[in-house]
Amino acid sequence: MDFCSKSVLDSSSPFDCLIFDLDDTLYPAKTGIAQACKKNIDDFLVEKCGFAENKASSLRVGLFKKYGSSLAGLRALGYDVDADDYHSFVHGRLPYDQIKPDSQLRNLLQSIPQRKVIFTNSDKNHAAKVLDRLGLVDCFDQIICFETMNPNISKSSRPDEFPVVLKPSMDAMKIALDVADVDPHRTLFLDDNIRNVAAGKAMGLRTVLVGKAVKSKESDYAMESVNTLAQVIPEIWVGAGGADSGNKRISRTRSEIDSIFTPTPVGA
Repeated sequence: MDFCSKSVLDSSSPFDCLIFDLDDTLYPAKTGIAQACKKNIDDFLVEKCGFAENKASSLRVGLFKKYGSSLAGLRALGYDVDADDYHSFVHGRLPYDQIKPDSQLRNLLQSIPQRKVIFTNSDKNHAAKVLDRLGLVDCFDQIICFETMNPNISKSSRPDEFPVVLKPSMDAMKIALDVADVDPHRTLFLDDNIRNVAAGKAMGLRTVLVGKAVKSKESDYAMESVNTLAQVIPEIWVGAGGADSGNKRISRTRSEIDSIFTPTPVGA
């Protein structure tokens, strides 16, 4: 593969690429998006699947623990849930106005000369809305999302024909690393979920647990906020031109956001 390590970056920096989770990583959990999403999933289980209202929350938790998401679990159990309908219902009513532009994070990301990739379990519409709200649309070179990992799901003739692939599964991690075309040992992976961090570590990535002050055994670093990246991991900028190298970034307009979503990998 044509790894990032073959780029023009100074080899004295230990990283050639940074892969960021999206939700509760690029913005704090206190925005309430995650809680609203959980409520919407509960409503989907009741309104669309016919489960009892007093069972929805426990079912959601159980499906997440066993299958990685409610959508994955429902389809594995034979429920013919359309992924687009599910995402439209679950994400369509989220309070996106609670996510505010983050100029500090924007400046930080623009100062990083290495490639920057988003890796999220969410669908591309949700990712686009979040990045737009944060003011970070032009800060990333690539977005790996639900559609990237599940290109064949719309072609299925039965719900369990193509199992939903999401973090923290090894299949999801392998797809992401292949599509991003990175050397895992020279790639920094930031995520707020301990299971995702553990999966990244198992794949050889250098890992950062976001939202915690103390490292887990699977994380190389921990930070309460991604905005403290420069303080916690200053070696990102070593030999790479420092903050002034931000002018090397690729600038994009809002209308070009679709171009950074990763094309569907053939046969994934």
